[in-house]
Amino acid sequence: MRIAIDGPAASGKGTLARNLAHHYHLKHLDTGLLYRALGYLAINRGIALDDAPALAMLAREIDLATMDHEALRQDAIAHAASCVSQYGEVRAALRDYQREFAKNASQTHGGAILDGRDIGTVILPDADIKFFIIADLESRAHRRHEDLLESHPDLDFQTVLADMQRRDARDQGRTAAPLKAAADAITINTSNRASHETLAYAIDCITTHQERARP
Repeated sequence: MRIAIDGPAASGKGTLARNLAHHYHLKHLDTGLLYRALGYLAINRGIALDDAPALAMLAREIDLATMDHEALRQDAIAHAASCVSQYGEVRAALRDYQREFAKNASQTHGGAILDGRDIGTVILPDADIKFFIIADLESRAHRRHEDLLESHPDLDFQTVLADMQRRDARDQGRTAAPLKAAADAITINTSNRASHETLAYAIDCITTHQERARP
């Protein structure tokens, strides 16, 4: 069972992916970490975030198993990830990594869950089930603001809101694999849903899909 989960920043897609992976005992890949890793490496090696050819070459060196995941969660790295992810060369360079993960996980664990921006449309267009997770802008900005307050106690909500608007514009407006729902994706609005409610609804959808697929 391969599950594709897409959606904008702070929509809850990562939480759903982790919860589903735990529920079904499947391997999970947060594909956003690949772009964060690339942004992190680019900054540390002095590679410009708009140098697409150099970034694409660097992308082929990424091995998440060797990366400090806590360092990748920094806000500056999130911004860098949003910048580098808009280039077609970069996305093409990381495409094989994601597909290989899904292939290996399917062989060793019976399936995989990938969450990102273009999983259902580009990476796994033939995924068994696809979800597109949305939430209104203010709800997402409040979630991100709360997540960042511990490390940035003086962070202004309006700053987070404006940054999220810019990020949405980049994700939706880029030429290469823009953020959009796959035609056969199930859309879930998490604006007024707790994570356990979203998980229960997704499990119901998967169960219904499996029952329909049985001969």
